[in-house]
Amino acid sequence: MLAEFREFIAKGNVMDLAVGVIIGGAFATITTSLTGDVIMPLVGAIFGGVDFSSKFILLGSVPAGVSATDYAALKEAGVAMIGYGAFITAVINFLILAFIIFLLVKWVNKVMRKQEPEAAPAGPSEVDLLTEIRDELRKK
Repeated sequence: MLAEFREFIAKGNVMDLAVGVIIGGAFATITTSLTGDVIMPLVGAIFGGVDFSSKFILLGSVPAGVSATDYAALKEAGVAMIGYGAFITAVINFLILAFIIFLLVKWVNKVMRKQEPEAAPAGPSEVDLLTEIRDELRKK
């Protein structure tokens, strides 16, 4: 089993996948920062200074000593609520990441098509070769 595992890990595709996952994780951090630090503040400014990441709908009662408008404190206190602002931010983050991955795959496919070797010139088929051999044997 260990030998099979070592063989599986040694395959090029697994190593490519590992590199892809690591780069994808780092890229997701950049995308999250782009969404949270650049795009959402711009969207908030357009809508009059609204911070979407802390928008929520309360579903339960607020415990004593916790501000009813502090999303982070309410979440930490375990209050039932729908955090639609955080959800909107996550959706925008996903859309940005999906679009960039789409562009990356499109670019890779374009590069791969250019690198494909031209087809080798077609030689005679098996039938042609066998026919030629048969004809040569008949002559003898």
